[in-house]
Amino acid sequence: MRILNKHLRLQDITIMYFTALAALMVILVASYQAPNNAVEVSSLKPNLSNALPPLPMPFRVPLDPRGQLQLAWNISYANQEIYMELKVADLRHGVVLGMSDRGEFTNADLVVLWDSGNKSYFGDAWSDSEGRISLDSQQDYELIEAKQTAKGFYLLFKRPFSTCDPRDYLIEEGTVHIIYGLLDQPLTSLEQLNLSRIHTGVQRVLMLRPDTPPPTLPPDVQTLDVVAPNVIIPSQETTYWCFIHRLPENMPKNHIVMYESVITSGNEAIVHHIEVFECSPDVREVPDYSGSCDDKMKPGKLNFCRHVLAAWAMGAEAFYYPPDAGLPMGGPGSSRYLRLEVHYHNPLIISGRSDSSGIRLHYTPSLRRYDAGIMELGLVYTPIMAVPPKQHTFYLSGYCTSKCTQTALPPGGIHIFASQLHTHLAGRGVRTVLVRGGKELEIVQEDQHFSTHYQTIRVLRKIVNVLAGDVLITKCTYNTEDRSQPTVGGFGIMEEMCVNYIHYYPRTQLELCKSHVDPRYLQKYFNFINRFHGNDQCVCGEVSVTEQYSQLQWDAFSGDVLDSLYNTAPISMHCNQSSARLFPGDWEKQPLPVVTSILEKPRYPCEGAPLPTS
Repeated sequence: MRILNKHLRLQDITIMYFTALAALMVILVASYQAPNNAVEVSSLKPNLSNALPPLPMPFRVPLDPRGQLQLAWNISYANQEIYMELKVADLRHGVVLGMSDRGEFTNADLVVLWDSGNKSYFGDAWSDSEGRISLDSQQDYELIEAKQTAKGFYLLFKRPFSTCDPRDYLIEEGTVHIIYGLLDQPLTSLEQLNLSRIHTGVQRVLMLRPDTPPPTLPPDVQTLDVVAPNVIIPSQETTYWCFIHRLPENMPKNHIVMYESVITSGNEAIVHHIEVFECSPDVREVPDYSGSCDDKMKPGKLNFCRHVLAAWAMGAEAFYYPPDAGLPMGGPGSSRYLRLEVHYHNPLIISGRSDSSGIRLHYTPSLRRYDAGIMELGLVYTPIMAVPPKQHTFYLSGYCTSKCTQTALPPGGIHIFASQLHTHLAGRGVRTVLVRGGKELEIVQEDQHFSTHYQTIRVLRKIVNVLAGDVLITKCTYNTEDRSQPTVGGFGIMEEMCVNYIHYYPRTQLELCKSHVDPRYLQKYFNFINRFHGNDQCVCGEVSVTEQYSQLQWDAFSGDVLDSLYNTAPISMHCNQSSARLFPGDWEKQPLPVVTSILEKPRYPCEGAPLPTS
């Protein structure tokens, strides 16, 4: 077949050539045009004529271990919006910021700044289950300002809590997993971006915070620093460092009214979280110690220092007690010994870095009206409660029953103003709800994106009044898809807990209000499941509960029956005084609290999503 006709004129060939060339130019130009829906960033230089008045950013956190990226934010509950400021110390070709359920880079809600080689763009994007990135057809991140300064590049933008876009993350109470990445080369289109080929990371924050102003501290306030003694941070990714701090001898009773973190300059991105525990007053002497909390040779008496006084995590601000209450420190019946625990997260394996981080306690000798107290809710630390293996979602609930609150609380009840949720590695969510007269009345605290790697005391947006006769139910969600053996309750990190440490006033003798399933009914479960699977030689009662769980044949039926047992069988109550003794009464074989009405959270009008309020 002949391509060219010998009768074609030079003019015809010239016209065809230039037509093809024009078509090619159109394609090339189109490929470099602004992507649909993206905003072109006209210049990276500051535009002083259009400068915005400074917007206060009270909350901030470093994102990466080097501190090159920092996220700051502010909240408008009136407009249901969050303002974010992202600072990048050394911006090359762009940056990615996003949110996802548990820090995954798949199925994530993203905002991206990128350049095509000659222009820069800003846009709302998302990643699918394979990690492929696309611009969102609904652009919900609004760019307010982009500027380059001597300190780095700043992006200021905002978005609603709820966008009514199924591809966007719903910003709600509890932990938010922030993901980030830096682009090291231009992109002709956003679809070229592969998150697996760039520097990425995850950070966790409490995005929504109370917007009430902090109380004024008394004029006679004093400070006490409980800090690490110039520790050389180990050159390993994860370290828990313990240090015993002694209070002054014969220290009179004071009230802690506020505490805050003290972070050694330069270590802001390495010090992950800090806790201060009071040792048991029954332990007269606790030996000095400064070393790894996981050291098997550490003094055994450190295990008696478990009463939480203060907890801080990266990004948390100072913690204030209500004006009428303070946490007792010193005086009769208290311990001289405090245990400091600092978690160092050092993924870059930086060596030779010294640290004196810790907690600064602000206290006053002018005692306030009420002593504040800390009470444990949830499940007893026991292998009697367990999560089957290979579970995508499994629930365990711990109860503080009406009988216990009727016995232990004063007539006016108590007022909960803060709480600290706690599980181990399989925990995915925690929820404590107040039940009165069989009806769920109020959510005390909830975090459905909970991570054991981010635990801090959280101030409640509203003080919760618990009356004598009320019920408190703490429900934890677990995922054990990566485990082949059951996960029992206990102190080990591969065992599980379900706890809410509530901070309240006035302090009572009730220090622990927790439960577990009645052991006799659990033995009936072991008998039944073994016989169902054809094992008539059950060793129930002859070996430990942990061993009995591990010997079971686990399948969907075994898990369903265990779930049914936990939700119907009687419970054993631990209604404990501060002396660790039970309050008088019969606490075995107690009926489960009856809940006839489930609390419905307020919803966003557009999609039925929870509506946070100030």
